[in-house]
Formats: sequence, structure tokens, C-alpha cells
Amino acid sequence: MDRTFWDRAGNTPRPDGLQEHFDIFQGGRAAVPGAVLPGRPPGFLCGMHLAIPAGMPYNRSNIRQYAAVPHNEQEVPVFMEHYNPILQGQQSPQKFITIGEVMLRLTPPNYEKIRMASSFEACYGGSEANIALALANLGVDSTFFSVVPNNSLGKSAVRWLRSNDVHCTPMILSTKEQTPTHRLGTYYLETGYGIRPSKVIYDRMHSALTEYDLSTVDLDELFDGFDWLHLSGITPALNQNCADFILRCLRTAKEKGLTVSFDGNFRSQLWSWEAARDYCTLCLPYVDVLFGIEPYHLWKDEGDHSKGDWKDGVPLQPSYEQQDEIFQRFVERYPNLKCIGRHVRYVHSGSENSLKAFMWYEDHTFESRLYTFNVLDRVGGGDAFASGLIYAMMHGYRPMDMINFAVASSVIKHTIHGDANITDDVESIRNLMNMSYDIKR
Repeated sequence: MDRTFWDRAGNTPRPDGLQEHFDIFQGGRAAVPGAVLPGRPPGFLCGMHLAIPAGMPYNRSNIRQYAAVPHNEQEVPVFMEHYNPILQGQQSPQKFITIGEVMLRLTPPNYEKIRMASSFEACYGGSEANIALALANLGVDSTFFSVVPNNSLGKSAVRWLRSNDVHCTPMILSTKEQTPTHRLGTYYLETGYGIRPSKVIYDRMHSALTEYDLSTVDLDELFDGFDWLHLSGITPALNQNCADFILRCLRTAKEKGLTVSFDGNFRSQLWSWEAARDYCTLCLPYVDVLFGIEPYHLWKDEGDHSKGDWKDGVPLQPSYEQQDEIFQRFVERYPNLKCIGRHVRYVHSGSENSLKAFMWYEDHTFESRLYTFNVLDRVGGGDAFASGLIYAMMHGYRPMDMINFAVASSVIKHTIHGDANITDDVESIRNLMNMSYDIKR
């Protein structure tokens, strides 16, 4: 039986079997070169056992899966359909997609300091990936797009997402030619305890997402069939390539009629406060659902910035009246905003926090219950809040239930190790949100 392997260009047979690189297709481009399956006739390229004719644009409807069959035998295409088993035959109300960087997280065990550590616990995370994963666990048809290096770390990150029912078909596993440094972003977390706060050390420069030519991604194809897009201010902070890409994502999503949510998610180690405000303010006209009230400019007088920002002087833990005024100023300036949500944290110690939230929705400001709890892992609490609010909005919750569900999602995340809120029981969140007393854990 002839088991011929064709080279990446489909020109000559290769005797050495499958090639090293297994690239996943990028939306709208000709098929990205990758390893060629056995029996692939010239002109066909494939990646991750996915194959389409060379020159045919990728989209969710034309991609096929081919079995590895002997050369010269007929291949039968089979439609690839993503299925989330958690849905259990239910129809997810909306199809969700988010874009960002997935990272490797390394943490010393048992609350150790990094300088004392002889070992590190490894897991994967990243703000947008956390939200995709949380929603998928709750049964939402959830997709994540990013670029990771085609090595064991990149593949493991994809497997982590897929194991939590996140749809990863658009993901790009890049070659060394596409991303010369060929690395996955990494960060180190030193978990705080008691009066000692947590701290983060980033090691993410020249990651695959930042080095890949994102201008080549066809966003019309990437967003085809989706209802909701979520973005954050972390990705544009990485470099200009990413910043340009996120603005292009926002514009394309609005043109295609997607609901767009955005979280400013300021990271002081990535860019300055003023740079973050300048950029994130450019995003506001394209946003439907906004998380947080910073970093954005909300000038009292656009012609005279010396008069200050409406948010100047508002405390980190505002009163209902203070928060309501800021929400009203945002909506007056940006009438496209349909919802604004922000959670407010009260830090009693590194190990005990309280959370509540405010939300503007349907011309009214809502205030959630206050939850007090012990902290196991604080990272990803804001992402859990965002995913909870998105889920509640998708499923038509009443406004007070929306904001309480979002806060309860964040509270539960604080009791789970890792970046993501791996909670697959909606009722457990609803039970927590319906409690009328503070939570002690």
C-alpha cells in the first residue's frame, strides 16, 4: 500500500513522513502551509488533520476533515462541526468569540516567594482565554482566537482550551518563519498571604501573537456566524501590531452587527496610564457592553482638558450616587453603550476580600449585594465577573439578577486555583447570588 507523503507545496513526495509543522488555518487566507496528510494530492495543504484545497479561503462551512488514506485512493470529505457536550442538546443562545493571548502561568506552591521556590506549578491563562473557558463551561458556544508557537507549549495551551470545550478551530500554530522568536507568553505569579500582597512578573515580549503579521487575518471570515465579540485592553498593550489589529476587530465587528464587549484591563507593566487612556478611548464608539470605567478619557470639556475628567476625585469604592453620575456621563458621551458593569473590591488582607458591583442598564444604575470571602486564588476574578455578566445578558436575566450573577461568578473564582473560573454548574452560582447575607469561606 502506497503511503506517499507530499511536501508543503504539494510538489514532490517526501519519504520522511509528516512534516514538523502543523498549522491551523487563518480565516480568509489561502490554506496556511502545514504538514501534508498521507495520500494528499498536489495542491492540497492541511494542518491539525484539517484539509482544504490550496487557495480556498477558510471558513466554518467549507472546512473538511480528511482521513489519512493510501495514495491514489478516493478521500471522502466530512463536515467539521464544533460541539459542546455541556449543551446537552440545548441551543446556545448566541455564538461567542474572543481574541487575546493565552499564556503559561508559573506559580511557587504553598504561597512561597519566587526567590525561595525550588519548583513551580504550571497552568495556562490569559484574560480573554479565561472568559472563553468560563462561558464554555457554562454551556455557551465559545470560540477563542490567538497565535501560539508550533511547539509543545503552544499545543498544550490549545489542548487546555479544547479540554474545557472551547472551540479552537481559528487558532494559528505559527512556524518559526512566521514568528522568529517562537515563544509562548509566560508570567510568574507570587501568591500573597495575609498582609503580603500578590505580585506578577511578565515574560511575554516577542511572543507568537506579537510577532505574527496580524494584518493578514481576514476578519470577515473570522467573525462569520458569531453574535458576540469580547476584547480587552491587554492585547493592544503588547505592541503596535496588536493595537492596530484590535481596532480593526472592533470596526469589523460593528460592521457585521456583532455585540461587542470590552474590558480596559489596565496593566501598568505593559504600558503607561496615559497611553492606555488614549487608546482605550478610541475603542469606546464601537462598544456595546463596557467593563470598568478606566482607563478612558471622559473630559468635562473636549476643547479644554484643563477642566479635568469627570472621573477625577471619584474614590475606588464609590457611593451609589457617585457611580451613577459617572455612568450617566459615559452614556451621554457614548450613546452606543447598552450596559456598563464594574466590580468594586474591598481588600481586608491578602487572604480576605469583599466584592460588590455596579451596573448601568436600561437607563438605571443597579447595585449588587456585598460578598465577603477568603481568597484561594485572586487571579482571574475580573474575568469571571465579565463572563458572568455576559452569560446573564445572553440568557435574558433580570437586571438585578444579571449583576448579582456576575459578582457571584467572581466570588466562586476566588475559591478555584488557576486563572479561569472552571465552574460548570450554573445553579451553584445562582444559589450563591441569591443568598441574602455575606459569604464567609
